[in-house]
Formats: sequence, C-alpha cells, structure tokens
Amino acid sequence: MNLGFIGTGQIAKATILGILGSKLKINKIYISKRSKKISKQLSKKSKKIVILTDNQEIINNSNWVFLSITPEVGNKILKNLKFKSSQTIINYISTIGITQLKKYIKVKAKIVRALPLPPIALRKGPVPICPANKNVKFFFNHLGTAVEVSSEKLFTNFWCMTAMMAPFYENLNTLSEWLSSKGLNKVDAQKFVTSLFFAMSEDAVVNSKKDLKILIKNSQTPGGLNEQALRHLKKLGFYKSLNSAANNILKRLNQV
Repeated sequence: MNLGFIGTGQIAKATILGILGSKLKINKIYISKRSKKISKQLSKKSKKIVILTDNQEIINNSNWVFLSITPEVGNKILKNLKFKSSQTIINYISTIGITQLKKYIKVKAKIVRALPLPPIALRKGPVPICPANKNVKFFFNHLGTAVEVSSEKLFTNFWCMTAMMAPFYENLNTLSEWLSSKGLNKVDAQKFVTSLFFAMSEDAVVNSKKDLKILIKNSQTPGGLNEQALRHLKKLGFYKSLNSAANNILKRLNQV
C-alpha cells in the first residue's frame, strides 16, 4: 500500500515516524515539500519516503491520502485536486468536516477524520477516528490506540481536549521552574517533574475503568499535603478555568 501526505507539518511528521517504527506493511510514503526542512529530514529516515513537488502527483500515486494541512490551506487547494473513488482519505483538518470535504473532492471515496497527537511518533496515545472504519482502526492501532467516535459532533469534543497539550506542558514547566528556583538544577528538576507526571498518568490509564474520583480520593490523607494543595487550587478556581477553556475552544470550533 502507498500512502500520500498533503502537508508536512509536525503531525504529519509524527505520523510518518510512527509508521516507520511500526510493523505496518507500507510500500511507499509520498510527501510534499511544503516544509522543506521536515521533508528533507524524513527522506533521510527511509528509502520508502519519496518527496514530490506536486500535490496532485502525491494523490495519483497513493492508495490512502492524508490531509495534514491547515483549514485555510485546505479551503484553498482541495477543490482543485482530483481524487479517486477507490482511495481512502484520512482527514486531519480541524474545521473541515466530512460533508464539506465531500463537496471538495467530488468522488465517493472513503473519508475518515482522525486526530493524532505528537506521541504517535512513539506509537503511543489515543487516536480518535470518525466514522468507524475497520481498516483505519487497524492502521492506527499500530500507531497507538484507535478510538472510534460515532458522530462528528462528538468528534469535535476530542479536538477541545487536544487544546490542553500546551496548558499541560505549561504546568510541567511551572512546577519544574519552581523546583529549580529552590536550588535543584534545571535538568534534574524537569526530569523529576516529568517522570512524576508520567508515572501518575500511567497509573490513571491502568485504572481507567475506575471513576477518576477514586484516584483523587485515594491520593489524599486527612490533613495531608495533597488535600491542602487540592483545596488551594480549587479555591483559586483552577479546575473551573479548565472547563471554561474547553468551552471556549468548543465555541470557536462550532462557529466555523
């Protein structure tokens, strides 16, 4: 099977790196040189990767086409490209849904929206897909964990969660800087904080069938440090602000 990527940003790069490290049987991966730096880096990783200068040429040579471009670029170029009804189109674009994409491509190809994140390069993390598709699920299960979503309305909610990546890293950075300000060197501070949150995240995943409130309760002791920190953050409205941020992102996505 041949894959084609329209767009070579960070998510396309992460997907391709994940593919190269997986057991998926891929013949060729055609990429655009939209980002010369990234496309050049990728081409050095494997002989399977071929850089093409024309997006139409990528489509012509691919069984699956990945749309990894911004909504602005998508709205500009997709209507001028010719797809095949035999192709599967994997749509990474945040605000171009299936209905709109069908109008652009004008053929009855299989269209699946997907939402990979940077850890896909390490073949880790969830990948929401919509609608359910057996082959696409098989593909992304080799790069992480495919999560089938029943409707595009629900799929939009997952986009809101992806907006929490930068706030998450900001939390890690804030705590690392606090620790280093107390005398620990920066590298050791970052290593401790990231390892701590990694371990807690793994614990949450392992216990994901339980109500997360159980983990919150079990991590506290009466009058203990965790109880104090949680009470303080709640008083500051920290957790309400997370809900507010997610609602603001959802409002933006629904306006498009």
